[in-house]
Amino acid sequence: MRSGAKVAVVGGVFAVVAGGVGYGGYNLWNGVTGGTTTTASAGSPKRSGPVTPDEVARTAEEFLAAWAKGEADAAGALTDDAAGAAPAVRDFRRAAHVAKARITPGPAAGARVPFTVDATVTYGGKSKRWTYASELTVTRGITSGRPLVAWKSSVIHPGLLDEGSALRTGEAAAAPVAAVDHRGAELSREKYPSLGPVLDQLREKYGAEAGGTPGVETWIEPAGGAPARRTLLTLSKGVPGKLRTTLDARVQAAAERAVKRHAESSVVAIRPSTGEIRAVANNRADGFNAAFEGKQAPGSTMKIVTAAMLLEKGLVAADRKAECPREAMREGRTFHNLDHFSIADGTFAQSFARSCNTAFVKLSDDAGDEALAAEAREVFGIGLDWRAGVRTVDGSVPPATGGEAAAQYIGQGTVQMNALNVASITATAKHGHFKQPVIVDPGLDGRRTASAARGLAGSAARQLRDMMRITATSGTGASAMAGVGGDKGAKTGSAEVDGQSASNSWFAGFADDLAAAAVVESGGHGGDAAGPVVAAVLNAR
Repeated sequence: MRSGAKVAVVGGVFAVVAGGVGYGGYNLWNGVTGGTTTTASAGSPKRSGPVTPDEVARTAEEFLAAWAKGEADAAGALTDDAAGAAPAVRDFRRAAHVAKARITPGPAAGARVPFTVDATVTYGGKSKRWTYASELTVTRGITSGRPLVAWKSSVIHPGLLDEGSALRTGEAAAAPVAAVDHRGAELSREKYPSLGPVLDQLREKYGAEAGGTPGVETWIEPAGGAPARRTLLTLSKGVPGKLRTTLDARVQAAAERAVKRHAESSVVAIRPSTGEIRAVANNRADGFNAAFEGKQAPGSTMKIVTAAMLLEKGLVAADRKAECPREAMREGRTFHNLDHFSIADGTFAQSFARSCNTAFVKLSDDAGDEALAAEAREVFGIGLDWRAGVRTVDGSVPPATGGEAAAQYIGQGTVQMNALNVASITATAKHGHFKQPVIVDPGLDGRRTASAARGLAGSAARQLRDMMRITATSGTGASAMAGVGGDKGAKTGSAEVDGQSASNSWFAGFADDLAAAAVVESGGHGGDAAGPVVAAVLNAR
């Protein structure tokens, strides 16, 4: 076919177009209408070496022509894996319900040929246009010497990356959901982009309970055990059901704005008296909901838990003297404070407010290696299999000894948290009792939420809150919390990460009946990057 020529036949249904490609004198008409064109005639000598430009062009056109016609076996025979390619081409029409398609190859780049698919999907009386781009690569057959399409599922669609995944069209797995906040204000991904992953999970899990009617979609059906299917095209949206969440639209909006200040940042806000999640926001290039599902060392925000444990054991008191030297050692491992500061004749409250690492490390031997993990679980609910209503990772403080246990006291080493976990820890410190975070009422699906073994002892709870108040007014959190009113408290954190030039910035704070925590990767000191994010969220209460 001459450069610029186009073909659109096959009973008015399927077409292959080779426009502006310059494929020499190859007659594409035969490949489209069912005639036979071969790239190596019978009895020809077996060829070897790299495929030629002419072989690339002809093989690509013949394969795309057979695919466009729905000739699965013919298309499969033009690949190096007929057993895998033929069913995929067949499913394109039968399972994905593509009624017609126009496939346009672009200029080849070596052995690679990009192309576009302009299709119409029809199902249940609904039709919609579907366009996307993909590419194929031509290789030489090992045994035959023929030029063949190197088969992989992503040739059919670039989203088919996993072995066993497939295109499907039919009724959506769940009805659409119109999520609203606790006051009834609508929550959409257009207005609140961070809620996209959360809304998808809410729809999948509660679409039926919300009372909606499923629509019609084209999707990627994942291989067994893979994450939920990915919708590619919506033919009809269905009727949404209303789902009330615990979120607060005003606080959510503030969280969305706040995380935009820093790349790779996350924040969560919780109501301490109930555990209701008021906001969750992320600003990440990968779209991952790190606020709920991330796993990172929380730095000195972990000192909230450590201080609670030391207070309950009577090893410290807020107004009692506590050593804060420049350095401290535990079983051969040396720890130091930021800029190697020290506090002479200071109290434990001062060490907490200034985030003195060595004061905590020096006490780790007295408390015992298992004490911190027990406090985290029994009082703060860490590791109790939270059932918030969507996927969450509820933190971990694994067993450790010696220097590793001391590192856990200051939120380093093997401790793993995310913004949700630290916000919950802060909420527990404020309220005195762990309330498992939830984003939808457990009564909606009858799930059981986690309960901590006990509340924080009264005296320890009062001293912990007072130390957090000092931190927010005259300690490391004072600058960030300066504009926050009401009964307020805070704790800063900086977590060192291998391979990063700057620490991750962490900040936890409360104001009245709202607690929040944020992390900014490579943000440095907790009060500098994460602190203003938390303050902005608390001010939206």
